[in-house]
Amino acid sequence: MNTSDSGASPVAGKTVLITGGTSGIGAATARLLLMRGHRVAVTGRDPGRLKTFLDEVGHPDRVLGLVADASDWDSTNTAVTSTVERFGSLDAAIANAGIASADHFRTGSDGVIDGGDPELWAPMVLTNVLGPALLAKAALPHLEQSRGRLVLIGSVAGIKNSPGNLYSATKWAVVGFAENLRLHATTRGIGVTVVNPGMIDTAFWHGQVPPIAMRPDSVAEAIGFALDQPAGVDLNTVTIRPIGQPV
Repeated sequence: MNTSDSGASPVAGKTVLITGGTSGIGAATARLLLMRGHRVAVTGRDPGRLKTFLDEVGHPDRVLGLVADASDWDSTNTAVTSTVERFGSLDAAIANAGIASADHFRTGSDGVIDGGDPELWAPMVLTNVLGPALLAKAALPHLEQSRGRLVLIGSVAGIKNSPGNLYSATKWAVVGFAENLRLHATTRGIGVTVVNPGMIDTAFWHGQVPPIAMRPDSVAEAIGFALDQPAGVDLNTVTIRPIGQPV
């Protein structure tokens, strides 16, 4: 399903696809890239939320909204294909869609493995781990043509373990996949960057946002920096924490 207005695309700028782009880091990144003159496609699972975001962000000639589930192959492949059909190419893809199951914020110091609800885990694992792999498979042929970049959103939780934390394990998988993918993609002229944010003020926290948390805009700037690297330069890892986060 496409949610967009028709219109000619400008020649300047890049075409960037962002999964989970209607809130948090994804929405902040979309706004930043649109402000810089790029063409942006965003995916989201909720049609109503997607429409609200598109109405708010403006730039109907340079934005495309796509209802898609990042953990579903057909949805992801269709999102990539639709982006290329609308804008003519794909210069970057950002695997941003990610969730933490609600029990990660209810289990206390024992961790989700002891105190959590296994019925809540599958969507998190599929979105956080399978999602980036599906986006890579769909996007790599197009990124090879454009000599583009794939950006994966990891987490400080993916480089610093915490006890019994399955969300942390999914982000370790993202960080490992980024290097695995880099070894493959660099031979095809494609850059791969993993961005590892620390505490950010988003819905991720289920209402328990730490007071030191960064705004999503700060992470969006880091993603923009990765996309702005000169031709032939592969920026691989960016870790960004708020001042005051010791872990």
